Amino acid sequence: MKAMIFAAGLGTRLRPLTNEIPKALVPVNGKPALEWLILKLKKSGITQIIINVHHFPDKVIGFINENHAFGIDIEISDEREMLLDTGGGLKKAAWFFDDGKPFLVHNADILSNINPDEMLRHHHQHKALATLFVQERTTSRYLIFDDEKRLTGWKNTKTNEVILSRKNATNPKDFAFNGIHIINPEIFTLMTEQGKFSIIETYLRLADTFQIVGYEPKNSLWMDIGKIENLPEANMLARQIY
Repeated sequence: MKAMIFAAGLGTRLRPLTNEIPKALVPVNGKPALEWLILKLKKSGITQIIINVHHFPDKVIGFINENHAFGIDIEISDEREMLLDTGGGLKKAAWFFDDGKPFLVHNADILSNINPDEMLRHHHQHKALATLFVQERTTSRYLIFDDEKRLTGWKNTKTNEVILSRKNATNPKDFAFNGIHIINPEIFTLMTEQGKFSIIETYLRLADTFQIVGYEPKNSLWMDIGKIENLPEANMLARQIY
């Protein structure tokens, strides 16, 4: 399985650290977050990764080169001219996913103990176009799933905006999305969005026709390390996970 790491963000919630370095290189328990993630994916058998860059792109590229790409095949998707968000960034990297197989997408600024192989099995079992790692936790934006964990909609509790993709869904329930997905490359033929856009827009548009499902493994650990106040706890979680 190939993978894409989203590492292009500005890291505004990590300032002042990200005034000097990209968020993917912010240290967690003695190593850059990006290094922990690459090593985790390599350990799980993933040996081909593409990383998008925008904020301090040369520092990310230099870090990869200095570490000899950690002994695997790492490509760069350069977004320094324009930050494309998750959907646009993925679409720009479509050329990399040329083997017809599902691939993993992982935000650079999260820690988790998710097992990519188990998530892939879930993806195949549900014949999904996309499988999203979700949890029941408090956030401001939720994905809504029915009782079979099929994507039904989205809502923002701050603005009260709601988007429903499947209006007749049974027992809809709110879940927080954790920034890890497995996607079939078929999605690229279905993307009508252009330029800068969120992959969630695509998911919501396709959810009534295609299987876009939630994955909620038991005993999963997860943390957003993109907030500076979370770094002390992230250091402890990294020791537990890695």
